[in-house]
Amino acid sequence: MGRLEIKSSEKIKAFLNEEHVGRIASIDKIGYPQIIPMNFVFLNDVIYMHSYPKGEKIDNIITNSKVGFEVDRELEFLPSYFSHPTDASLADTLYISVIIKGNAVVVSDLQEKSMGLNALMKKYQPEGHYDPIKKDMLVLNEVTVIKIIPESLKGKYKIGQNISSDSRMILAQKILEKNSSTSKETLEIMGFKITDNGLIMTDEPLW
Repeated sequence: MGRLEIKSSEKIKAFLNEEHVGRIASIDKIGYPQIIPMNFVFLNDVIYMHSYPKGEKIDNIITNSKVGFEVDRELEFLPSYFSHPTDASLADTLYISVIIKGNAVVVSDLQEKSMGLNALMKKYQPEGHYDPIKKDMLVLNEVTVIKIIPESLKGKYKIGQNISSDSRMILAQKILEKNSSTSKETLEIMGFKITDNGLIMTDEPLW
């Protein structure tokens, strides 16, 4: 990955904890990849997901435990005219992504199964208002928990970290002027603060 690689494991963990949708890729019985978007939680350095007890995804994992898992966030599309009046090849995108290769298993231990489900609830319903799931509850029989144990976990990011401070400021100004729905979030991740007097660079975006 080189210069685009996320070197901070803490940044990768934080990103996985923030994102709500990941995509699991398993291999079907005739060798084709099946890719499905899933809710997930990253806990104790593994991925947990919940699923219906039956289905092609479960069959694939039982037959071949090797899977891929991907999470991404598009931060900002950079139109070509940011760099050149007419050259469409200069269009670009700022983004963050994480790719995991590993082995998936169906969790059978009821204590671990309830732990994974409670972690999912805590992530997606942080306001509470639910009773924690316990290992002796019958509801555990109605849901499957999948665990992905990473063999490799790599992240990539492109947030202007490889250009000069002056060029990054010019890019940030253009993003601010474009005023897309994601502009403020993008500028914050890039290391900028919006003030009454304009943009202030607060941090070098090196992960």
